[in-house]
Amino acid sequence: MSTIELTKENFDQVVSDNDFVLIDFWASWCGPCVRFAPVYEKASERHPDLVFAKVDTEAEQELAAAFDIRSIPTLMIVRENVAVFAQPGALPEAVLEDVIGQARGLDMDAVRKSIDEAASAGGGTGAAGGDRAAGEPGSAGGGAEG
Repeated sequence: MSTIELTKENFDQVVSDNDFVLIDFWASWCGPCVRFAPVYEKASERHPDLVFAKVDTEAEQELAAAFDIRSIPTLMIVRENVAVFAQPGALPEAVLEDVIGQARGLDMDAVRKSIDEAASAGGGTGAAGGDRAAGEPGSAGGGAEG
């Protein structure tokens, strides 16, 4: 499966219509991004049941800013509208496969409960690197429409 180009116009729909979305934040001038691209593309072919998407941080600066992307490439995984993984750096193929496997294995009910508990306790980040659902206000999905 080929990757989907995410923009602020289609982000909410792609993330809300799919239970498992991998997002590669990248730029054409970024050497590590260019080297990571074939690894990411091969993973998309191995996992046709998952959505692999890319955000060009130069063209979609508002979307990158909404996710506080400060280093590229950054890989984010969103499951059931919850960001469960976000890490900068070009991951080697074996590490990317491991991360995908771990994300597949998450108990999303437990993740949501952990996020709710953290929010009730007054802050901190939620489970596995994300503290907001992808479509909530303050995330890229909330308020990005123009």
